[in-house]
Amino acid sequence: MTFSAAAQARSGTAGTDADQLYAQRETLANAVRAADLWRASPASDFDAAWKLARADYWIGTHAPAADRRPALERGIAAGQRAAALRPARPEGHFWAAANMGALAESFGIMQGLKYRGRIKSELETVLKIDPAWQQGSADRALGRWYAKVPGLFGGSDTEAERHYRASLTYNPDSTASLFFLSELLMDHHRQAEARTLLRKILDAPLSPDWAPEDREFKAKAAALLR
Repeated sequence: MTFSAAAQARSGTAGTDADQLYAQRETLANAVRAADLWRASPASDFDAAWKLARADYWIGTHAPAADRRPALERGIAAGQRAAALRPARPEGHFWAAANMGALAESFGIMQGLKYRGRIKSELETVLKIDPAWQQGSADRALGRWYAKVPGLFGGSDTEAERHYRASLTYNPDSTASLFFLSELLMDHHRQAEARTLLRKILDAPLSPDWAPEDREFKAKAAALLR
């Protein structure tokens, strides 16, 4: 086996190991180890770059407080690298935006102002590439953007609801989309509609790929119903 072939074989094995670890991300150490494996991949490895951005997003929203911001900043860099490697693919654009969004929501108004335009631009790029990608994730994230950004800077609850409902056309059982829409409805005193959506979250099947996230949204829905 040539050196190049051996390197590719090792990379493939590492990628498989990282995927298996990330699937068990509810144990945070597994997500961290997966991120370390993807980070060690060649800089030209597109799949490793976007998967690293995805892992850093999970770490940046689940790690102890002191570790969250550095993880999200690393996730932005990884997502941007993936987007530069394959600009016509949605993964890098989306996960860069997701990490920016988590920073904007968690670390104050200055972070929100810094990233709001870039988040929207990246998500609109995903919509142009493939609106159905990852079960309408770009529409859901844009709904979150419109719901969280002040109206003075472009936010709109009407647009938020439109994007949430658009995302549900790709997966009517999406716990994330249902939960964010229920929050919006509650803010507008549409409690009966919100309760219907929250109950739907509790009844929704677990996604094979997103079971950890589904369990979290089910717990949040149960808490809101109580």
